Formats: sequence, C-alpha cells, structure tokens
Amino acid sequence: MNTDIQHALQQLNTLILGKENVLQQLFIAVLAGGHVLLEDVPGVGKTTLAHGVAAVLGLDYRRVQFTNDMLPSDL
Repeated sequence: MNTDIQHALQQLNTLILGKENVLQQLFIAVLAGGHVLLEDVPGVGKTTLAHGVAAVLGLDYRRVQFTNDMLPSDL
C-alpha cells in the first residue's frame, strides 16, 4: 500500500476508533472515482468520519440530511 495512503489512514484511525475496515473501503471507493453512502445507527461518527476524510484528502465537505419526502431536484 502506498505510504501516503497509509499515513492518511493512520491519521484517520486516531480520529475514529474501530472503523479501519470502513476507512479502507472508503479510500478504495474514492480512489476508484466512486461514491460512498455511509449508513449506520445514529451517534457512531459517520459525519466526523466524512469530515476527516475530506480534510485529509484536501477535499470539500458538504452534508445532506435526507428525509423520506426528498426528491433529486431538492439537491
């Protein structure tokens, strides 16, 4: 694995504990040019994880709170 990626994963592992597998899959998706949907129960750090990944990779961060009546045109 590339040392830059390892360094980024190490930084994120200090921010979010116990999500090593999620971080690796997230990096694979980002590097492959894909999209990621983080689903989990409330309060486990999904927003913190997304914000940290954006910061480490130098990307913009925006969050959308979805509701059941939301349409694609609402974005």
